[in-house]
Amino acid sequence: MFRFFARSAALALSLCLPAAALAQGADMAAIAAQQEAMKKLDWMNGKWRGPAVSQSPQGEHKVTQTERIGGFLDGSLKVIEGKGYNADGSTGFHAFGVVTYDPATKTYWMTSSAQGRSGKFQLTPSDNGYKWEIPAGPATIRYTATLADGTWTEVGDYVAAGQPPRRFFTMTLTRVGDTDWPEAGSMTKD
Repeated sequence: MFRFFARSAALALSLCLPAAALAQGADMAAIAAQQEAMKKLDWMNGKWRGPAVSQSPQGEHKVTQTERIGGFLDGSLKVIEGKGYNADGSTGFHAFGVVTYDPATKTYWMTSSAQGRSGKFQLTPSDNGYKWEIPAGPATIRYTATLADGTWTEVGDYVAAGQPPRRFFTMTLTRVGDTDWPEAGSMTKD
């Protein structure tokens, strides 16, 4: 009985190995499509800084917003860190995001984590920016970004059926430099 079980397990394992080995191979066509798609968002690369204001039931919150953004995995995705500083220098906001492109569905996705929340949301690039939305019960949170004359403006609107959009967020950023993040500092083989 043990020999039969051992032989069956070995056979099952041998049948799985080719599939596992295949899963490790790179899909060069998909990578090329991702790299090409990410070029629409290359304007974001670098370090950015400027004022941001958000409105909440607790009142207005102002920060100096910073963004550092770069390509990763040979430019096939975009990595974003947003950090807002209060007037006293403490952190008033901190977020991390990754933008990917799915060549099979031809859609962009933003995976975002901020303030104890996270999710994956469709992102739609435009000729001069992008928009992405977060479902919020009966409403939608819509972020719209535009780049004009070297200034990145992003607004957030609360959109509910039957009501005009309510603006709750505005940031206006200027590019302040290049960054080799997140590729720099990678582990080496030694």
